[in-house]
Amino acid sequence: MTKPPSSKILKAIITGAASGIGYATAKLFIEQGIMVGLIDADKKKLETISKEFKKTGANCYYRNADVTDEANLKKAIDELHFSMQGLDIFFSNAGINGTWAPLESLTISEWDRTINTNLRSTFLCTKFAVPHMKENGGSIIITSSINGTRIFDNFGSSAYSTSKAGQVAFAKMAALELARYNIRVNVICPGAIDTAINEKTILSESLKEIEIKIEYPEGNRPLKQETGTSEQIAKAVLFLATDASANISGTELYIDGAESLL
Repeated sequence: MTKPPSSKILKAIITGAASGIGYATAKLFIEQGIMVGLIDADKKKLETISKEFKKTGANCYYRNADVTDEANLKKAIDELHFSMQGLDIFFSNAGINGTWAPLESLTISEWDRTINTNLRSTFLCTKFAVPHMKENGGSIIITSSINGTRIFDNFGSSAYSTSKAGQVAFAKMAALELARYNIRVNVICPGAIDTAINEKTILSESLKEIEIKIEYPEGNRPLKQETGTSEQIAKAVLFLATDASANISGTELYIDGAESLL
């Protein structure tokens, strides 16, 4: 892929930027000459990553914010926009797996935490980014999942899957509404990716009570017998962020090695 024209330095904000897909995307953007503004709840990681990027001479800014905190999130987006003097790309990537449990034992607070972190934050990020993008247009990319959009066999993930399905519906509504401003809105739906989000998943001991045994062909990822990588996802985000995808909006892109088609 080629770098953006030197006459136009693209400016991007990424949430959940301190690890996994967010970090890989920030790194790729910088390699492509895109200025980045990083948002994450982990301040120490942000500081470390910012130092790493700046050593390469990259234009990099960051703000520590939890995407469920409306006031701080808006402040972070506004300040990054001011620091970068523009905003062309917004990657709404922050999210959690949350608690996976049977409906009867999943608590309301566990449900709300997942919905607020994944779905509500997508609305907030878009709402706060749009005023900075209306004049010149741009691209908004949202990280959803194959869960809740193509597959429904991750038993106990009702809150997570609902949040991911909601993100796709939201993106389609936003794509139509924002088209008049030349703002494109698309969704990536990754399959199994080995990131830190998996380590923080809370699995209920009662999950076995609701699981339905499923037998797959040998291996469950048709394209390659290995887990996908954050770097592969980042390349898809770069495509959706730039003019290479200039006529694509309101679309979900599945990046899962065809595993969700089984």
